[in-house]
Amino acid sequence: MGRPAYLEGYSPTGEIEERDLARLLRLHDTVPSPYDRALPLHVTGSAVVLDPTSRRVLLRWHERQGAWLQVGGHGDPGEVDPVSVAVREAREETGLDDLALFPAAAVRPLHVVIVPVRRRGAEAAHEHADVRYLLATASPGLARPEHPGAPLRWMPIGEAAQSAEPNLAETLSRVSEVLGSVRGPTASA
Repeated sequence: MGRPAYLEGYSPTGEIEERDLARLLRLHDTVPSPYDRALPLHVTGSAVVLDPTSRRVLLRWHERQGAWLQVGGHGDPGEVDPVSVAVREAREETGLDDLALFPAAAVRPLHVVIVPVRRRGAEAAHEHADVRYLLATASPGLARPEHPGAPLRWMPIGEAAQSAEPNLAETLSRVSEVLGSVRGPTASA
């Protein structure tokens, strides 16, 4: 079947991501709908939300995982593009309507990683082939959690990375790299 369009030009960094990307590509090659939640491994889309002015990231408390994580999740029926899933989920989970890819020219994922998901009720433990993007907002003060059990927290990138699980710490490291490569007012501070 070949590489899905959203992964065109994407190159993994390191052995772990190479393995994760290979599993994601096999998933696309072997099942008709890699977004199907019934699969033990399925595609999800997520995003780190950035306030470029303050250089802080917005994390959401995920009770099931017991951790502060990026926003995102599963595709709705018919969704087959992880960036669309990531943007929709980020808007739903943060209340921010102005989210856009950062930098604006970014069309490829920031990070591809396979993460374990704990069993919950009748739902078995499974894995997400998480395709991560970087989104920015110009209105960080408007962020609102979608419900009281999912609080949000703006954090400096370094602080967020120190308390994050390793795969999110890697994603946040890539956010820092992107910020370092951006010229202009958002690169200062």
